[in-house]
Order: sequence, then C-alpha cells, then structure tokens
Amino acid sequence: MGRFEQLTRRAFVRDLGKGTLAIAVLGVAACSEGGAGATTAAPDDESGTTSPPTASQTSTTTTIAPATTEPPGSTQPAGDGVAWERVDLGFVSAYLLVRGAEAAIVDTGVAGSVGAIEQVLASIELSWDEVGHVVLTHLHPDHIGSLGDVMTAADQALGYAGAEDISAMGASPRPIEAVGDGDTVFGLEIIETPGHTPGHICVLDPIGGLLVAGDALNGGGPGVLGPNADFTPDMATANESVKKLADLHFDTVVFGHGEPMIGGASDLVASLAGEL
Repeated sequence: MGRFEQLTRRAFVRDLGKGTLAIAVLGVAACSEGGAGATTAAPDDESGTTSPPTASQTSTTTTIAPATTEPPGSTQPAGDGVAWERVDLGFVSAYLLVRGAEAAIVDTGVAGSVGAIEQVLASIELSWDEVGHVVLTHLHPDHIGSLGDVMTAADQALGYAGAEDISAMGASPRPIEAVGDGDTVFGLEIIETPGHTPGHICVLDPIGGLLVAGDALNGGGPGVLGPNADFTPDMATANESVKKLADLHFDTVVFGHGEPMIGGASDLVASLAGEL
C-alpha cells in the first residue's frame, strides 16, 4: 500500500499544513523494447492520430550515469517532504500535484484516462472539486487526449499551456491560458522548452526539488535521455532546451515516458547536456 493510501484526510491536510508538498504521479515506463530508451507517441503528419511506438523509435542520445529508479506503483520521498505514486496509463505518464486541499494536474494522458486520474484523486481523498489547475506540457495526443474530459470533470480548473501549442490542442470547455518563462502556476515555475513541439513547457517545483519534464527529456534504463528524435521536428532547439534544464537544480525528474530518476537528477541532466 502506498503512503497516500495510508493517510486519512485529516492527517493528509494536517501534514500538508506543515509545509509538505505531496505529489501523486500517474504513469508508466515507455514501452520500448527492454527499457533501453524512451518513446513518444506523436501525431501522424496527416491524420493527427497517435502512432504507437515501435522498437526502432528510441532516442539515440547516449544514456548517462545511473540513478535510483522505482517500480510502477511505488511511493518514495523525493526532496523535502515530497511523495509520489504512479498509476498505469498504458505507455505515458500524467501527474497529479497536491498542496493542502487543492490539486493540479500536469498532462491528461491518452483518451480515456479520466477514470485513472479520478481513482488517484479518490485514493488521497480528494475530488475533482479540489482540482484548480491543469497544465499541459505539449500538444501531442498522448498528453492531451483526455483534456476535454478532465476539464469538464474539474469544472473549476484553469488550463495552461505554451502559447505556440494551444491552437492545436482541440476542444476544451474553457480557454487554455498561455504561460511561459517567468510564470508560476500553483506555486510551480513554468519553463519554456521548445523543440519537441514549438510550445513545449516543463514544470519545476523549486522547493520540493522536482522537475516534470514532459517529453523534453526521457527516462532511459538507468539514466536520462534527450527528446525522441523520431517525434521531435526541431532537434537543435530541443537540445538547447536540454541545456536550459541543465542550469536548474532539482533532485528528481519525471518524464512523459520512462522511469523517474530519483537523487542527483539535475547532475544527470547536466551530464547529458554536456554530450550535446
């Protein structure tokens, strides 16, 4: 049983009132063969549908030094008072961030993911009424596939994304607000990381030491990989975004695809940036 499942609502709110940031993570490792690299499902050029990753669709970036990883479904401390828990969405990850009695969701997974997100909310005794923010890292349908359903269920939530991606995100019951460098959402810093898509953004918790990287980075076996070249139209810009992330400080990095890296994560990203 995960840490969140052991908490009563009273204890949960009490602990968070002491400055704890709790993070429930929904996701799975990428489905590349043997876990050697991360893969990203992206729109086909003409159809706009999601292409399932194949064994050949892996990042060619060199895997860097090993870091701690944990199996799906586990909850581990990461940084100061941070906890995370993963839920299987098939081949992509979304994230539920909780502070006090309010939650933020980062990415909404593929179509049909709303039920899995609701289950994790319920496991920490929260509901859609407590979701105030939905942050979308980028426009690919494996990350925004449940945007409409999530925004409908969380009918008080505001939506955010990078300006260059919003027009391609499809239907939402409320407008999506453009955010970028210098903006904060739910006390989290927004980092512009274009390249994988023109408007790709990452989310940084500077207090808890967590980077939610979307597809600007990938988890690859025991290390960190760059963005998947098969689904990244501007690798030069994407590599510059990796170098930008390397200037930040965080203990843990979690990805759209691949195993989270716990402990010394920013050092791993700096090592990766040095290879580009």
